[in-house]
Amino acid sequence: MPSKNSFTFKLNLDQQNLLADVLRQGNYRPVNVPHTKIAVKTPDCSISLYNSGKCLIQGKGAEEFISFVMEPLVLQSVELGYEDLANPDESSPHMGIDESGKGDLFGPLVVVGAYVDEGLVSKMRDMDVRDSKTITSDNKALDMGRALRGLLGNKFSVVKIGPSAYNRLYTKMRSVNTMLGWAHARAIENLLENVPTCPRAISDQFGSKKQVEQALLKKGRDIELIQRHKAESDVAVAAASIIARELFLRGLYDMKQKYGREFPKGASARVRDAAILLADDKGPEVLVETTKCHFKTVDEVLKAVGKNRSCLGPDGQAMSRASKWRKKERSSEAG
Repeated sequence: MPSKNSFTFKLNLDQQNLLADVLRQGNYRPVNVPHTKIAVKTPDCSISLYNSGKCLIQGKGAEEFISFVMEPLVLQSVELGYEDLANPDESSPHMGIDESGKGDLFGPLVVVGAYVDEGLVSKMRDMDVRDSKTITSDNKALDMGRALRGLLGNKFSVVKIGPSAYNRLYTKMRSVNTMLGWAHARAIENLLENVPTCPRAISDQFGSKKQVEQALLKKGRDIELIQRHKAESDVAVAAASIIARELFLRGLYDMKQKYGREFPKGASARVRDAAILLADDKGPEVLVETTKCHFKTVDEVLKAVGKNRSCLGPDGQAMSRASKWRKKERSSEAG
């Protein structure tokens, strides 16, 4: 394996203080790096301790500094390996694919592809890029998504499926996984327009890999597809998840501007109640324009306003298999 020259650590407060003491007392030249507690250089490497607790060590002497200073004096363990050695492929060129909105009654389904290479991975680690599910603040997700889009330029792709289009596609495909496979394939194809030599695409495991492979067109048929559990641990997938979350939230905001009301996230009782108020105010047909109609929640909403699926038109008839099973079960009990 070729020698690596860029390593990132997430330090707790005690480790941050230990490192700061080491760098202040040693023969290191202080340098000015934005958003750092302390940053220094040696003839062979640079060490930057960011306010977030991330420590970035770069240069041809990085491994030596880690072996003789970082591990014995700061980490006090050789078991806390560095990300690039634990996962040497993470910094190599590849793309990550992820989605947002799949489990939300309101709003779009957004699928994003994000490309990374060694330089981009280093910058994303400085930004504390991680799985969007761990970012509980919507404002933080919006800010990070916007920053990532600025960093990537044309090296990301978006497939945004609004509720009306989602319902049309679901009526034809009758499967969320089939729709995801199609959308992932489109995101890969679109991103390959700008990074045609990208060798790999990584995503979470949501269904059969063949669904994506079969949906790929000519440009994408040579790319290696990798599906794995907890794929968001890969920085490219994490970046895609954050951008997808950002654009999903912006989709909800656009709906708020159009309809003059809040559209809560998820599929909870609070979401159901918001859908009931919306359908009662605007008419049940509005559900086709704002919700994913195959959710069982839609039947609860329609019942609450004294309607059934016949009022939704052809694009609002399809139900998930679980909903169909429950409906048949109730019919059998009634008979």
